[in-house]
Amino acid sequence: MSSRFSYGHNPYSTGHVISTVRALMRTDGLDVSLTAIARGCGTTRAFLYSNWKTASALHLRALRAELAQAFVTAQRACPSDGTVAGVTAHLTEVVRTVRRHPTTAAVARSSPEVFSAAYTAATGPLTQDVVERIGDLLHPLHPLGGVWGDSELGSRPWKILWIARPAALCPDAVGDRCREDTLDNAFAELLSDLLAPWAPAPR
Repeated sequence: MSSRFSYGHNPYSTGHVISTVRALMRTDGLDVSLTAIARGCGTTRAFLYSNWKTASALHLRALRAELAQAFVTAQRACPSDGTVAGVTAHLTEVVRTVRRHPTTAAVARSSPEVFSAAYTAATGPLTQDVVERIGDLLHPLHPLGGVWGDSELGSRPWKILWIARPAALCPDAVGDRCREDTLDNAFAELLSDLLAPWAPAPR
């Protein structure tokens, strides 16, 4: 017999709370308050405060979940085969997915200062998450230790993040095929240049 408080339906489960925050942020970005989250979850502000303290902490959890989903979505659409060409195509798809995600536009509308700061942020959990995910994708380029076995390759995740930001954090380009193609092509070209040392030599 299944419980009526199964995962996803229990208003007090972490999964339900974060799913609710993700849904709300797709419209209201960082303007989503504890009150709105409590109402959407069917819980109370006191419960949310006792577990997460601030709306910002929940925003971060939601953004990390959306980021992880962006990589999963890109993997389904354009999986990497572990080559420079495959990694480039996959990360270009990640950039496109983030740019087109409704949360990206909602955050840009609701908090332009925070969104602008994301272009230059050098630390923070989201930045670290992206760097680690990029590093995982680069591992096959150096079979003996991946990014940990090649110091030059190990420097690439941060560099890739820096060139990805302008292309990913440009929701106003969505719907304009020329602008989107320009952003994607520029990112792919820069990424190919960064990873050129690990590409197979032309025959």
